[in-house]
Amino acid sequence: MSRMIWIVIGGTMLAAVPAVAQVELKTYANADGYIDVQALTCAQLANTFQEDADYLMVWYSGWYNGLGKKHLMRVDRTKALEHEIIVHCKANPGKKVIQAIDVVFNDYRAREGIKLKR
Repeated sequence: MSRMIWIVIGGTMLAAVPAVAQVELKTYANADGYIDVQALTCAQLANTFQEDADYLMVWYSGWYNGLGKKHLMRVDRTKALEHEIIVHCKANPGKKVIQAIDVVFNDYRAREGIKLKR
């Protein structure tokens, strides 16, 4: 009898866990196959597969480095900041990814004492 109770409890616990389906990044593309990276939300980033989120974060890194006329990449820092962005996005699903990047980059610069040239 106690074995049956544990089976019922286990099944109930599994049923109580919310299911979040992960989707491919291309799910967020428009009819022409393009993703508007400035409109992509944190919820969308958090709902993609990890390899798609990694891919997208590398793309954003290149985009921001291009804007800053930078041509170097520190892999360890990029991975650490990517993780911080994804964590921030999971906590703030209503934000756009570019807003999360701004918050994380500003926090990083403040921690490291980095001043931007204006």
